[in-house]
Amino acid sequence: MFTIGTLSKSTGVNIETIRYYERVGILPKPPRAASGRRMYDEDTVRRLAFIRHARDLGFGLTDVRALLALQDNPEVPCAEASHIAGDQLAAVEARIGRLEALRAELMRMVGACANGRAADCRVIGALAHPAETGAAGQSAQSELSIISKGS
Repeated sequence: MFTIGTLSKSTGVNIETIRYYERVGILPKPPRAASGRRMYDEDTVRRLAFIRHARDLGFGLTDVRALLALQDNPEVPCAEASHIAGDQLAAVEARIGRLEALRAELMRMVGACANGRAADCRVIGALAHPAETGAAGQSAQSELSIISKGS
């Protein structure tokens, strides 16, 4: 049996995140020792590792919950898992496209800079006048907004 601290260290999942997963029902509520401390078994370690890997791949909690349900019922067809993974792949590919547009805009800005005075700097100008950057700039700004929010 493992304490929550040991579980956290062995899986790399923050203690508060483990508690959150318990609250939302993705992890079962563990039994408690006489001292009141949560105690976790090997099955919970494996389940949390599954959740962590799924989250690292970008799956949302709804999808993680569905994938866990499939894992818990090994006899059901895996078509739903394939569909969930396919949707995630499409989302990743769309994000890559937006990141490529962001990269292109940044490359354009850096390439246009003559490294002179700030008053004449193309980077500063592009940032000060985003409407003039065109479609690539709009896409880049959108992706930058998404990235800065941590999505």
